[in-house]
Amino acid sequence: MGSGRQEYGPDAVDRVSGAWAPDLARWGKPHYQAIVESLAEDIRTGRLRAGTRLPTQRALAARIGLNFTTVSRGYVEAHRRGLVEGRVGQGTFVVEPVRAPRTAAPTRAAPVDFTMNLPPEPDDPALLARMQASFADLSGDLPNLLRYQGFGGTEADKDAATRWLAARGVAAPRPCLLICPGAHSALSSILGQVARPGDAICAERITYPGIRALAAHLSLRLVDLPMDRHGVDPDAFAAACTRVAPKAIYLNPLLQNPTTATMPRARREAVIAVARRYAVAIIEDDAYAHLCPAPPPSFATLAPEITYYVAGLAKCLGAGLRLAFLVAPSARAALPLGNALRAATVMASPISTALATRWIMDGTAEAIGQFVRTESVARQRLVSETLPVARVTADPNGFHVWIDLPEGWTRSAFASQGRAAGLGVVASDPFCVAGTPPEAVRLCLGGPSTRLQIGQGLEQLGHALEGSPALASTYI
Repeated sequence: MGSGRQEYGPDAVDRVSGAWAPDLARWGKPHYQAIVESLAEDIRTGRLRAGTRLPTQRALAARIGLNFTTVSRGYVEAHRRGLVEGRVGQGTFVVEPVRAPRTAAPTRAAPVDFTMNLPPEPDDPALLARMQASFADLSGDLPNLLRYQGFGGTEADKDAATRWLAARGVAAPRPCLLICPGAHSALSSILGQVARPGDAICAERITYPGIRALAAHLSLRLVDLPMDRHGVDPDAFAAACTRVAPKAIYLNPLLQNPTTATMPRARREAVIAVARRYAVAIIEDDAYAHLCPAPPPSFATLAPEITYYVAGLAKCLGAGLRLAFLVAPSARAALPLGNALRAATVMASPISTALATRWIMDGTAEAIGQFVRTESVARQRLVSETLPVARVTADPNGFHVWIDLPEGWTRSAFASQGRAAGLGVVASDPFCVAGTPPEAVRLCLGGPSTRLQIGQGLEQLGHALEGSPALASTYI
């Protein structure tokens, strides 16, 4: 009694140290499931009270003789069921037992934000446990990862980058390869090297807003090129070359953000012919390369001597990773790029780089990619079943869609209608390089929203598209 410890049967807890030791044998289930059942039982009976700190996953694994991954998988499933919560820097804690389990979805899901272009977030307990275990394993080398590193990544990091790019069919000679803290920094450094203030850069008329922001920041003239469902018009590109002598053309040629257009090989070759004729560099933003089962060959494959290739991991693995692989057209071109990146960013985060390297080399990245691909296809199916097909431009492998609004709707009115219903959409304005923006909006299907929430949000937007904007105006 003097020890201050009290036993509560086979599943015991020390509320000071959180020394919980579940009895797994009595459940007759896989160990990770038995951990969850023990948690649920002890919370229900009051043996574990709200606010109790559970042992760390490594401590519990050592205590009950299991490997770390199994225990991590159990904690992930317990979190998904709403039994526990993680607090940054503190640990894992029991939540109120009256909290509704996350598996019991309400009849009407929470509002959905369709604005942020993020990949669907994995919710499979086994995959989440694998991801978490990889991250936890980095702690063994944490002191080294908290130090300054040589710019461009270690040899192991470059091995991983080379493997990742090879899966896309892109060759990455070591002198041409740079590991950058995100695609944005890579694009900024490229633009800063190929052009000077006042120079012209060509881009799709409807394009990624980030390139507009970077061009404005660097005082570059962004020249819009007309486009169709196959991408930019090569003849218009040639005319722009004679008119404004652009230093480069920026392209997002695969599952383009926002229109979802993919440029076929023949169109790519036509654009390359113009670029070679007028000595224009190609900046290829291949953000969605690992989403497509059979993408056309990249510009970096077809014209490596004039292409600056950027492969960010944000759209394939997660935006918070903030890592990108840059392949310059030559070692000579890579040197000033590396100097510019080093001056602006010092280095890519060693922790992010080490995690990406581990995930690529042990297959976790491919497992995440497979989840994203499968979930994106399922969510695109919801779009085709819910929204008027004639209004939607989409690719079955992407996680965003482009909607041309019916007559009577303006993009601002439709966006306002969405906000009134708790549904965020992005009007066409930030994507338009020049001219009057079309009456269109972009919807993104990824992020933390579940498939159920996405489906219910699409139903609301579908009703709005089929209705009269005059009716909506009474409550906007």
